[in-house]
Amino acid sequence: MPVNPELQGRVFPPTEPYLVGREKIREFSRAVFATNPINHDVAAARAAGYADVVGPPTFAIVIQEATLAQLLAEPDAGIDFSRVVHGEQRFSHSRPIVAGDTLTATLTVASVKTLGANAMVTAESSVVDDTGAHVVTATSILVVRGDE
Repeated sequence: MPVNPELQGRVFPPTEPYLVGREKIREFSRAVFATNPINHDVAAARAAGYADVVGPPTFAIVIQEATLAQLLAEPDAGIDFSRVVHGEQRFSHSRPIVAGDTLTATLTVASVKTLGANAMVTAESSVVDDTGAHVVTATSILVVRGDE
């Protein structure tokens, strides 16, 4: 089944709120070799003007993952996860993610492009805090390989 072109423009329901944990940021920081003290040490983060440790710029993928799971589980999407290759990832921040944030994400399918037997799906996840203020938009391009 090919990717459903009618996915383009579809907006999925917001995710459940995600409480950003200090240890989760530290674990993620170690995993991506982020060595800035603000990513690990509360005192360093506070000295830099933050309320708590700061997530590296790519930490937003942790929150975006729930939105991508919605897309991949959509019955009429025509996306077979075993045929998906992550083609590109971008982040556009209004502010850094900080431990203690409560974040919600909403996914919009920005585009579906067919390239021969393959498809490229651009998924934009807008992440907001508990006041509704924009924090980051995480954009993923998924390449869905077609039938051989």
